[in-house]
Amino acid sequence: MPALAEEDEAQAAANSTLNTWVAITVAMLATFTGICKVKDDNICQAMQQAQADRLDHWSFYQARNIREEVESATLAGMQLSAGANPSPEQSAAIKRYEGKVADQAAKKAELKDQATADQATYDALNYRDDQFDLSDASVALAISLLAITALTHKRWLFWLAMVPTICGFVMGIAGLAGLKIHPDALTQLLS
Repeated sequence: MPALAEEDEAQAAANSTLNTWVAITVAMLATFTGICKVKDDNICQAMQQAQADRLDHWSFYQARNIREEVESATLAGMQLSAGANPSPEQSAAIKRYEGKVADQAAKKAELKDQATADQATYDALNYRDDQFDLSDASVALAISLLAITALTHKRWLFWLAMVPTICGFVMGIAGLAGLKIHPDALTQLLS
């Protein structure tokens, strides 16, 4: 019986060590996920702002487009009514409306550039948001595997849990540091 007791004690010590490693890993994952969550929330807020800016710029672009069309129509009417020999007052009015049409066209082009830049900002932020999403998913999988490890005391399961743990850390660090690590195929599958 003493050999059996020693074997049980050795197994209990091994299980205790494994549970300690599981607890430390879960604590590290929870802390890391918390840090990533703060940054991810800030990125989501910036994405919302970029989206709102883009919509505002496109709306204002449409308003400028309408103004340009109205002024172009007014200019065309003035040119038609003036005929081949406009009076000095008609020439001045035509010149003024030609300037207004050109001004609206220039402002419209500027708004288009701003809206395009807003979309680029949104896309860049979404790239990083995807990194945090993949980190969250990997860490959740790792924690699930670690929970099963704590229940079953299977060491191989702990090492299997390290695969999504490492993936979660890599994607989280990539999101925090703005690194260009992005598994496009996986992201497309999950989106």
